[in-house]
Amino acid sequence: MRKKRDSNGPKKEYNSSAVRKFYMGKKMQNQKFERKHKKQEEDKTKNGVRLNKYIANAGICSRRDADELIQKGEVKINNKVVTEMGTRVMPGDKVTFQGKFIKPEKNVYVLLNKPKDFITTVDDPRGRKTVMDLVRKACDERIYPVGRLDRLTTGVLLLTNDGDLAKKLTHPSHGVKKIYYVKTAENLSNNDLVKLVKGVELEDGISKADEAHFIDDNFDEIGIEIHSGKNRVIRRMFEAIGHRVVKLDRVSFAGLTKKRIPRGKYRLLSQKEVGMLRMFISNPDA
Repeated sequence: MRKKRDSNGPKKEYNSSAVRKFYMGKKMQNQKFERKHKKQEEDKTKNGVRLNKYIANAGICSRRDADELIQKGEVKINNKVVTEMGTRVMPGDKVTFQGKFIKPEKNVYVLLNKPKDFITTVDDPRGRKTVMDLVRKACDERIYPVGRLDRLTTGVLLLTNDGDLAKKLTHPSHGVKKIYYVKTAENLSNNDLVKLVKGVELEDGISKADEAHFIDDNFDEIGIEIHSGKNRVIRRMFEAIGHRVVKLDRVSFAGLTKKRIPRGKYRLLSQKEVGMLRMFISNPDA
């Protein structure tokens, strides 16, 4: 235990090991889960895949648009028109659309260190720079951002064409953790950190951090861990306690970090990292 100086009050003790854990992240080595996940994937293959998902995975369109194509009779399985919703494509089936065979794209996972002044969207009608401008050469597959970072926020952003994984990573029930570096215009007090962890009232309900710590005795620099996916939640939480955020950087998302990725650059995830992501959403507290 070491003493931590408080700018607006008496000295308070902090657990240094907890701080180290906060920045090192969580190790997710679980071989038992990996075997279980592999078996589940094999079972899914045997049972086939829904036709709308098959079409979406081929990069033709979204699942909702695929449903419309199916209803219009524009899709065939083994040279037979299929209009029934919920039809499954089994191993060995041949699917055609507009007379051409289609097959699912391979799943791709791109990790970007997002810079400022880029919009997290696939397309911006106002013609502003988007994160897609930064990853156009990453792969041939159609990928899209998992969640979003606002224009001025920098840091870790995952892009993929794996719709199932993306949905789970952004769904509140999975409690995916994000870690941010926050710099404020003025110093905070220990009481401010307590408010962030206990929860602050926003226009869309109470939001709270899982953890919040000062960084190296700097009372205007905070490390904060949160699992909420609300829009601009970090900035709004700080505004609610009377502080303006001047810099916001996401340093970790679901255990992924921007280590060795320069600002504005990206890299592809390894199969091991993808496996860790799947393990994370199945057991986020591991």
